[in-house]
Amino acid sequence: MRFRHPDGSTVHLAYCTNVHPAETLDGVLAQLRDHCEPVRRRLGRDRLGIGLWLAKDAARALVTDPAALRGLRCELERRGLEVVTLNGFPYEGFGAEEVKYRVYKPDWADPERLEHTAALARVLAGLLPDDVTEGSISTLPLAWRTAYDDARAETARTALRTLAERLDALEDLTGRSVRVALEPEPGCVVETTRDAIAPLTAVGHDRIGICVDTCHLATSFEDPDTALDDLARAGVPVVKSQLSAALHAEQPHLPEVREALAAFAEPRFLHQTRTSPALDPARAGGTPVAAGLRGTDDLDEALAGDALPDTGPWRSHFHVPLHAAPAAPLTSTLPVLTSALTRLVGGPHPLTRHLEVETYTWQALPPELRPRGRAQLADGIAAELTLARDLLTDLGLKELP
Repeated sequence: MRFRHPDGSTVHLAYCTNVHPAETLDGVLAQLRDHCEPVRRRLGRDRLGIGLWLAKDAARALVTDPAALRGLRCELERRGLEVVTLNGFPYEGFGAEEVKYRVYKPDWADPERLEHTAALARVLAGLLPDDVTEGSISTLPLAWRTAYDDARAETARTALRTLAERLDALEDLTGRSVRVALEPEPGCVVETTRDAIAPLTAVGHDRIGICVDTCHLATSFEDPDTALDDLARAGVPVVKSQLSAALHAEQPHLPEVREALAAFAEPRFLHQTRTSPALDPARAGGTPVAAGLRGTDDLDEALAGDALPDTGPWRSHFHVPLHAAPAAPLTSTLPVLTSALTRLVGGPHPLTRHLEVETYTWQALPPELRPRGRAQLADGIAAELTLARDLLTDLGLKELP
């Protein structure tokens, strides 16, 4: 979906296909038929943007076979779909029964991460619509925080500099500009937007910027205005933003709230949980994870006894559907999303032109909230995109055909 910003530029809205498991090119083609095109039809649009997730095998097939890449591009066009952004965070196995910590491997100190991301950039340059010259790729925020020492940090910085050089060469060759965005996430080396400033400044190239995921932003109790002001002062570009909402519990000390939270503790994904306690940090439970924050790596850990202080609200890294907040006594951080979006695209010029709805946890929701079959999933994704569209038009953007 495309929108005209009041300054005349085009803002792209997509939904991320990592919600649909696929490890191979055949699986990706099936996604377009079974999921993406039905969502487009529900929205009544001739064109729908999708943020493709390409696992390593699918990416390798496309980058080594020009005919396969042309075939994918033709299939996108035939089904009324377009791609300006890729989700390059998961490497493989995102549809496995247990993902958890595996999603952070390989990290930016491993050569596989550089090669995979460079391959994605070449693929994206070949998929961009004829009238679009800029693409984006989101990637993991360097590494999970453990086993990341100074040597691995320097290796990661070198890899990102090498990637920037390859992206320069790619534009020289194709005329298409692709930028890569570190996506801050709780528990990682780069947990917050502020954590991203030092490594990105050290890389020192505008091809490498940040992806603002509004679920992650909220989980870490970041204020959108402060975060975006810090990035602007540091000269760090916002390459893309993922529109998502976290799980919020206002009164985690209540038994009924803990019972409601327990329904969201599940075995597939990590649901890092954070609180900002009004306590002496020396007496607060949980692990200190950022300035003023305590946290656990997963929701079930937070619910175990007094693992986290419960004097203030809890937020958990669980992407809940944008249009359907959990039932009381829980809610979502949709207000953080709307506040961030106002800053990102509501000003005189957009801070980013690539927006991506990313609720990949539909099948991890409590059983009674999960979609039953493809049709219900398509209905849910279309409802999320409708909400995002309404937020954009309320900010003065005009939807384009």
